[in-house]
Amino acid sequence: MKKTFLLLLLIISGLIAEDNLFEEAGAYHEIDPRLLWSVAKIESDHNPLAVNKNSNGTIDIGIMQINSVHLAELAQFGVTKESLFDPKVNIYIGAWILKKCVNKHGYTKNAITCYNGRIENNPYADKVIQAYYEAEKKHTQKN
Repeated sequence: MKKTFLLLLLIISGLIAEDNLFEEAGAYHEIDPRLLWSVAKIESDHNPLAVNKNSNGTIDIGIMQINSVHLAELAQFGVTKESLFDPKVNIYIGAWILKKCVNKHGYTKNAITCYNGRIENNPYADKVIQAYYEAEKKHTQKN
């Protein structure tokens, strides 16, 4: 019983820590943390160890599924492929990429699909927006 309680406590504290990372990265990059949470939900279902191999030869890494096309630029800042498995690093990099998209397209669906890499004929933003509304509904119910 004691072990079950401790395991449950660790899982809950991990979820709270993850939420705090979205808050921190969102504040740092001036991006709505709920939007970051929603992107991570669609990208990896919040799995920090997620890896996806794309048909074009690139790979997506971690909770925010950072695409390997960014690795050369990230290397200038000391960020490696391996470090992208750290949720904090990955969420901050995801927020940075999304901020660049928002700077280019404003807070629009195009900014969200820009994060996914392709704007034209891409239903990605609709999925993220749906996850955002679900997150907002859960947040409202808690308060």
